[in-house]
Amino acid sequence: VGRKRGGRNVGGQSEAENTLNQLLVEMDGFNTGTTNVIVLAATNRMDILDQALLRPGRFDRQIYVPAPDIKGRSSIFKVHLENLKTDVDKIELSKKMAALTPGFTGADIANVCNEAALIAARELAKSIVMK
Repeated sequence: VGRKRGGRNVGGQSEAENTLNQLLVEMDGFNTGTTNVIVLAATNRMDILDQALLRPGRFDRQIYVPAPDIKGRSSIFKVHLENLKTDVDKIELSKKMAALTPGFTGADIANVCNEAALIAARELAKSIVMK
């Protein structure tokens, strides 16, 4: 919704721009002194946000959450490996995969696990194996 407006309305971009414009109008109409409205937003692509969203008064706080460290990645792998069938010890696998994936976010880790499951299914394997 918050992608930079480009001016060229090709392939439905005008709807996205109209939505962003309406969101900005609504946000400007909030009377924060008398209403209990909280707007919370998140992105992993600050570089493509429309600058109008970042103007003073739109969002009071910006909190940067870095990509997880190796311990965090290991914990995320444990969560995503929980429901996957593998003959490998999942705790050891999560540690090994965390070491192999510096800079990965939770979404990246979820994708790795999903891809592993898809590859195993494609190969008609009974479980996921590490190659």
